Amino acid sequence: MTSSAHEPPLPSSTLNALEAALDQSHEVKAKVEACADDLATANDIVKERITEGETMLPAAEALENSVAVEIQVQECADDLKQVTDNLAQGLGQVKEVEEALSRSHEALRESRTALATSREAEQSASRRAMHDQKTGLPNRTLFDDRLAQAIAGAERHGWTLAVMFLDLDQFKAVNDTHGHAAGDTVLAIVAERLLNHVRDEDTVCRNGGDEFLYLLIDPAGRDNVARIAAQLRTTLARPIAVNGLELAITPSIGIALYPDHGKTADVLVAHADAAMYRSKQQRSPWEFYQPAGS
Repeated sequence: MTSSAHEPPLPSSTLNALEAALDQSHEVKAKVEACADDLATANDIVKERITEGETMLPAAEALENSVAVEIQVQECADDLKQVTDNLAQGLGQVKEVEEALSRSHEALRESRTALATSREAEQSASRRAMHDQKTGLPNRTLFDDRLAQAIAGAERHGWTLAVMFLDLDQFKAVNDTHGHAAGDTVLAIVAERLLNHVRDEDTVCRNGGDEFLYLLIDPAGRDNVARIAAQLRTTLARPIAVNGLELAITPSIGIALYPDHGKTADVLVAHADAAMYRSKQQRSPWEFYQPAGS
């Protein structure tokens, strides 16, 4: 019988019973060995006296002694049977403990499985709460959290940030002409293209409807941000195949920079939104935020 270092010890009552039975077995063993020696000695004496021609009376006395020793041996045998019964009872208790321990291990395995399932469900629920269901992109809640973290990092390390606000210009016509299923397909493809475009440290989210937000961490200056916006517009403007048709979708892009155009998340998003509307009005590929009157 093996025991694991992580298994609980046997109950003290079971251990005490086993120890007592083992001690008793040692005592009986010693008594049996002593009786065996006495019996052998008595038998030798009987043989010796008979050989020497002694009368039967002394021999009979020796035989009586031998019988007495045999009686002691039988008593030892009875004691040994009691020891065996005690050991069997103790081992039965051990078996019961092992069976209970086995049931406990099974219950523990079931608990761990239930815990893993619960954690998976919790993670799944958390993901659903933080991601857009149609596109799989982060939603506005997760975007705002990452933008707040990015601003805190920018304050500590002297980074710049860029927030792009994207709106799909022809999306309403797609929904009206081809139906909402076609519109959902367009959103999913646009989301996939955005994900393939962004760096690991950046974040893109669906803001709702046909609007998307794109956070760039330390993008290496205004000119590089403009270059990224141009690449992004070209990527999103590629025709999208839907139901045998090729649909042309182009985005209007507004850009706000941290810290030049704002130092809080709400201000940066609002200024990027304003720049996006300016891009629509000017029919330009993208626009940086410009304060009123500038």
